[in-house]
Amino acid sequence: MTDKPKTYTTKTGKVLTDADIEQLAGEAERGYDVQTLKSRRRGRPMLGSAPSEVVPVRLDPDLRQAVEARATAEHTTTSEIIREALRRFLDVA
Repeated sequence: MTDKPKTYTTKTGKVLTDADIEQLAGEAERGYDVQTLKSRRRGRPMLGSAPSEVVPVRLDPDLRQAVEARATAEHTTTSEIIREALRRFLDVA
């Protein structure tokens, strides 16, 4: 049996070549600016002035169907339709 060379892939499935690995190693050896890395925001963008909370809500089938139909018609998500409805009902910006 011959030893097959190990292949490496990124999270997205791209196969890394030896040149890619050398480039990444060189970048790591030069060092990273920690403050720049810390300042990068990861995850979903905030919807307001603070992180959002998930609030589970039960909807009857007719109401859910109406929300989904509206979201489809407006090319948006059901969550955005519900948020907008609450803003209007509560008269909040």
